Amino acid sequence: MDVVAAVMMRDGKILIGQRKRGGRHPLKWEFPGGKVEPGEDPRAALARELREELNVEAEVGEEMDSYEVRYPDGFSLQLHFYRVTQFQGEPRNLDFEQIVWEKPERLPEYDFLEGDVSFVSKVARGAAEPR
Repeated sequence: MDVVAAVMMRDGKILIGQRKRGGRHPLKWEFPGGKVEPGEDPRAALARELREELNVEAEVGEEMDSYEVRYPDGFSLQLHFYRVTQFQGEPRNLDFEQIVWEKPERLPEYDFLEGDVSFVSKVARGAAEPR
């Protein structure tokens, strides 16, 4: 399974969301995004997810990172992080417990999903750039 995640920046901060308390991985933090449907282009999937989760129209740019994530229960996925080059509309929380704009260097202070931790570390130290 392919999963796409957005790196949306504004005023030097990145938008992150906290998963709802009743769902899978409750209250863990993540980057907005979601599953790529069969036959769907990853960038188009991310634009769709951002409409559904945040009510914004986004232009998805370069892939910043991609790697396989394996969870202890055997579930695995390919995670793709993309830079959002611009977006229209003010992000509205339609799918999270809460959303926050945070400085990149402060991201490790949040309890991120296990699959995001490696990328969060790169972002925090300024090592994540588009490929």
